[in-house]
Amino acid sequence: MKQENIFLFVPNLIGTHFGAMLDMLTDRCTTMCLLVNLAMLYPESALWFQLSMSLDVASHWLHLHSTVVKGAESHKSIDLSGNRILRVYYSSRPVLFVMCAGNELFYCMLYLLCFGEGPPIPFNSPFLPGHTGLFRFALWVCAPFAVTKSLISLVHLVCASCNMAALDAAERAKRK
Repeated sequence: MKQENIFLFVPNLIGTHFGAMLDMLTDRCTTMCLLVNLAMLYPESALWFQLSMSLDVASHWLHLHSTVVKGAESHKSIDLSGNRILRVYYSSRPVLFVMCAGNELFYCMLYLLCFGEGPPIPFNSPFLPGHTGLFRFALWVCAPFAVTKSLISLVHLVCASCNMAALDAAERAKRK
């Protein structure tokens, strides 16, 4: 019987621990590459981009690690008695998509703003200056998603830390 080559599968569809790791790694690496470029384009904000990268990598890595150690099938499998924010975030595909897309679009708009405002938006608003371009408008629309996604990453970090501490405590109790 011919053995399947797991390296030829799409990361989200592999369905093994390798697939979850690969999915998480590609997401984190692509976002980090974008943030590194933004740190060079906006040196006055480099610290914020570095903090964002660190929070993103640390929270997702610890979350993934804690789910693997607990024996969960996927990092997206959330215990229904667990944190309500993470439960909604991972159990609702539309919420997950909107949060991730809004966050990434925020960073993409920052990148595009280095080259111009983009096409002018076809309407005036009392909240926007007279000649606001599409890129700046999209940046303002996406900003709340980027902030919320960072807060969710902070929740990830706290919950995953608590999970790992509980696993360590249970392991110590077994040894006694």
